[in-house]
Amino acid sequence: MSEQIIAACDGASKGNPGPAGWAWVVADATGTPERWEAGPLGKATNNIAELTALEQLLEATDPAVPMQVRMDSQYAMNAVTKWLPGWKRNGWKTSSGSPVANRDLVVRIDALLAGRAVEFRYVPAHQENGDPLNAIADQAASDAASLQQASGTSRGAGGMPVPAPREASTARRSGPPKSRKPRSSGTATIKAKFAGRCPCGSSYAVGEKISKGERGWGHPSCAAAT
Repeated sequence: MSEQIIAACDGASKGNPGPAGWAWVVADATGTPERWEAGPLGKATNNIAELTALEQLLEATDPAVPMQVRMDSQYAMNAVTKWLPGWKRNGWKTSSGSPVANRDLVVRIDALLAGRAVEFRYVPAHQENGDPLNAIADQAASDAASLQQASGTSRGAGGMPVPAPREASTARRSGPPKSRKPRSSGTATIKAKFAGRCPCGSSYAVGEKISKGERGWGHPSCAAAT
């Protein structure tokens, strides 16, 4: 049997729903990135982008080779590893009786997983010194969503996407901690007119209170921490 490969996949949606994209990166058994692909989805939700990234990764890899898949989407991972058997038993209904969202993608992924040795591993998103493959996939998906253009190794890309730098956490900065002025007087808190994604990686809904920090709009607590 061939040696295990390591891969990561990610999706992005600028607005959720909004301009969306998917991406994956495949590495060798040592974790060294070898190839990647990314593509646009037009207007779609973040969950659709995450599931599409996994679908595209499975389609692009050899089903005979064992693979570890790293993802920062608990929804996509749980959908195909935990919830899928129950959905099938319930006639593609959730425990509340609602139709399963994104059923076509879940069915396609289920078929692609049949007979394969795939290990799923959750990795938190947007972490300083986080998983390097996830960071590459995250950046590629974000670029595909913003530019609405396909890119990757098969399209002549000469290297890997370079993830945007993450700010070092306070605990790891050298020197004594700096005093902070309260941000409540200088940072406005408003109600979101559109759903979006906080820099911490979690989504916020229409009408939810958000504030603008150094890394963009998101939860007030996250803005105060930057």
